[in-house]
Amino acid sequence: IIALISLYRPGPMGSGMLDEFVQRKHQRKKIHYDHPLLEDILKETYGVIVYQEQVMQIAQVLAGFSASQADVLRQAMGKKIPEEIKLQKVAFIESAKRNKIDRKTAEKIFSLIENFGSYGFNKSHAAAYALIAYRTAYLKANYTIEYLCALLTSEIGRSAVIKEEESKLVNYIRELKE
Repeated sequence: IIALISLYRPGPMGSGMLDEFVQRKHQRKKIHYDHPLLEDILKETYGVIVYQEQVMQIAQVLAGFSASQADVLRQAMGKKIPEEIKLQKVAFIESAKRNKIDRKTAEKIFSLIENFGSYGFNKSHAAAYALIAYRTAYLKANYTIEYLCALLTSEIGRSAVIKEEESKLVNYIRELKE
């Protein structure tokens, strides 16, 4: 659930990362690591970068970045600061070379990180959302009437602020009928 919370977003879906994750999870596609050091970091996500923390770990393990340097990289990616990303790329590739990782491999891994950076999600946030999703699904499945009554009650008195937007209450009533 945690991985899906991170992957079911416009960036990962648009970039093909969601499909890649699913294909690898169900063994329809071979799991591939561009460098052996990536296996420990990406094993739980089938070789796909899913979380911001993984980017930071990659920077620390492959390029020897400190935790604060890795966080600067994460922030530059998340805030899409091109100048800082260029600086981080140079530092990453040079540091990776010092760790006996060839330039081509370092560039490819940084490219994966850069692609991920445009949509990356923090695992702890995803975990919190996943817990809410799990509990919500449990309540809806096991206490359907009570759940839907609470949902309707939470929307009473609110109206759609934007005229083109349909009221949540209308959607919930439709869901109730179904």
